[in-house]
Amino acid sequence: MNNIKLSIIALVTLGNLGYAGGDISPVTVYETDDANMATEAYEEAVVVPVEEEPVYVAPLPVKPEPVKETPVATGAAANGFYAGLGITGVKYSSACNCPVGGGSENNIAAVGRVGYDFNRYIGLEVRGMTTVSGDGGADVEHVGLFVKPMLPVGDVTNIYALLGAAKTKTTGSLQNVDAEGLALGAGVEFDISEDVPKAGRYARSFDGQGNQETGVGLFVDYERLVVDSDAPDLDTISAGVTYDF
Repeated sequence: MNNIKLSIIALVTLGNLGYAGGDISPVTVYETDDANMATEAYEEAVVVPVEEEPVYVAPLPVKPEPVKETPVATGAAANGFYAGLGITGVKYSSACNCPVGGGSENNIAAVGRVGYDFNRYIGLEVRGMTTVSGDGGADVEHVGLFVKPMLPVGDVTNIYALLGAAKTKTTGSLQNVDAEGLALGAGVEFDISEDVPKAGRYARSFDGQGNQETGVGLFVDYERLVVDSDAPDLDTISAGVTYDF
């Protein structure tokens, strides 16, 4: 009798649990297999990224651009001739304190120069000048032949000296000069033209340096017309334009 009561209580309790939403049904074998298969499928679907080592790719070779060759003179005759024209300030001071012919004067002269540069260090020059404006006290006539040592400084500047013999004559109210003798000077030249090598025209190694290129230049120089302690002082400052052929 007691066993029958316990069985009835157990059935009622199970019914209540079922009605209340409880689940006490056992897990079957096929449900366990389905869960395992689902887990394996998920693990196969998850892909873990693998870091790949960088691959070196050699750069494509770059084709060098063609080099433009500078035209070079090929045996052409050297041409070192030049010519120039300028204006000169002349300062005259007599060598005596005599009442007649003594004194000083400043006047203006025109100067011309023609020369030939044998190389970058030595040349010859002929120059002359004549008074174009003054007070008539010491009008100057001067012509000389000079050795011209040179020193190029860079590609556009040339420092030079003048050592030569000249004939100098003055006329006017001041002490007159009529002398043949030593004359000295020094100056600087500047190349103001664009230096562009010209094939077939030049063969000298110094072309394009120190005012040695074809074209226009400028010059400024000083000259003592007569180097003699007994002669009046004749000093000149000249400036002008040159052309190198």
